[in-house]
Amino acid sequence: MTILSLFFSRVLGLVALLAVVTTVPASAQQAHVPTYGEADKDKTTTEKAAEKEAQRAYERSLGNIPEQKGADPWGIARDNSPPKAATKTASPKPKAKTDTKTDSAAKQ
Repeated sequence: MTILSLFFSRVLGLVALLAVVTTVPASAQQAHVPTYGEADKDKTTTEKAAEKEAQRAYERSLGNIPEQKGADPWGIARDNSPPKAATKTASPKPKAKTDTKTDSAAKQ
């Protein structure tokens, strides 16, 4: 066997392997994908019954969830007591300001 025939046999084997590897994924894509506007195929009676049973099981499982109390994330920061009635109190009147310039000038 010459080096040239050994080289061609390896290249031929590599090409065959590459052809097989590239066609295998394409054969896995034979499933039909519905296009826009295409009607769904009708379900069999066993598929319909299984879907109804799954829906009933889902609704039963929702009944097993305990009732939750409402969450109050600001409960720690806020007082939970009812608001107190506002009482009217007389606000103190501000004291009259005296002008410091005139007082210091008057003392001299």
